[in-house]
Amino acid sequence: MSDPELDIVEFLLTSQVYTERRELEPDDLPPAYRAAFWTDGEIERPLTPTASAATTATGIERPWEAISGLMFTDRDEFSGSISFTDSGMAEEWYEKRTDTQRLQQNPVLAAEFEDAVEGVDYETARKQNRPARADRALIDALLDDAFDEEEQEEGMLDLVEVRAPSEVDMTLDQLVLTPDQEDEILKIVKAIEHRDYLADIGLREIGKLLFVGPPGTGKTSVARALAQDLDLPFVEVKLSMITSQYLGETAKNVEKTFEVAKRLAPCILFMDEFDFVAKTRSSDEHAAIKRAVNTLLKSIDEVSLIQDDVLLIGATNHPDQLDAAAWRRFDEIVNFPKPDRDMRADILRVVTQEMDIIDFDPTELAEITEGLTGSDLRLVLREAVLDALTEERTTLTQQDLRDAVTDFEERDNLKNMDMIEGDHDALVAGGDISGAGDADTASDGGHDHDH
Repeated sequence: MSDPELDIVEFLLTSQVYTERRELEPDDLPPAYRAAFWTDGEIERPLTPTASAATTATGIERPWEAISGLMFTDRDEFSGSISFTDSGMAEEWYEKRTDTQRLQQNPVLAAEFEDAVEGVDYETARKQNRPARADRALIDALLDDAFDEEEQEEGMLDLVEVRAPSEVDMTLDQLVLTPDQEDEILKIVKAIEHRDYLADIGLREIGKLLFVGPPGTGKTSVARALAQDLDLPFVEVKLSMITSQYLGETAKNVEKTFEVAKRLAPCILFMDEFDFVAKTRSSDEHAAIKRAVNTLLKSIDEVSLIQDDVLLIGATNHPDQLDAAAWRRFDEIVNFPKPDRDMRADILRVVTQEMDIIDFDPTELAEITEGLTGSDLRLVLREAVLDALTEERTTLTQQDLRDAVTDFEERDNLKNMDMIEGDHDALVAGGDISGAGDADTASDGGHDHDH
């Protein structure tokens, strides 16, 4: 349970200790505290703990009211800053009321109280603290530096979507992976942990993965979850976007994308629709687009996990369309097949954890959902929930889920029917239905826990 008085005193004490101990870095401040002090991508000393900064850091709306009764606190009415009148008394007051668990969540105070409170260890607290590179404020500042105002107006930022790890709403533990997928992810995690060693022994061609599999099998979800688990910014690029008429010089945009990734490093650079590269190289596309693709391939060759701290992940739904030039850019290929029966049952168990389902039997549902992807299974569950809500129910039954499977299969059959002879575009408003499920993100982008 939150203690507003203790929370505000901790915030003030953290600000003071960080200001005084110059060896401490932004990575030592708890993320919520950093959010209160970022300015143009920097946290400058001295930290000035104003009432508004305290609210940002702690969520307490009236911070001064929380501590105004303490004899060692003061407020500057003009600047809005809050301070201690007696730092020694404040530190003694805090030490009597805090505990090891609380201190371990704040590396700044862990460094200050390491010798005074048993069980407190600064290095452990720092390792557990989300690093500054994962903060949205720092990411935005770096993006502003990378793209000038004119480039932003030209739409260059349309080419990339950058997510802070905290903006990814899944972890690898929430996904159902094949043993091969787990092995490859473990290898890459170890490579990231031991980059210096790999550089020392000259093993630099590591850290370029290609995720291969049908739409909805979790390629995008796994890449994003990896970013969340490793506290890395996630830079996502849809390669087909380089043909957009709003993006100006396409080759320049490709180079800019890699420049952004290196500036945000360490990070994950995720390139979706990688089959677009081979498609373009073998077609009669405009020469400018071909130059952009050649620039892309060259940029991939020049980026490195070991040297640049950029983990490159490509994804494709159509591996048959990749040529040798595309394949050889990657040191590991990770297969994302449609889930088998056991995996479907596991997926159903994971995504229904927060649901109330009478007589739930995931094994039975797995038997009748052959051929469905993780994304498909989420759609089935969504429909079952919505149907139950129309009957004013929040408790589902196994029959609700069976009915939802039947409805999904009927809709899927209608979607694939050639309903109007010779006029495929008429099947779906706005275009060709055959492309509607092409991109992995079309299947799992809106249902991120697809698999």
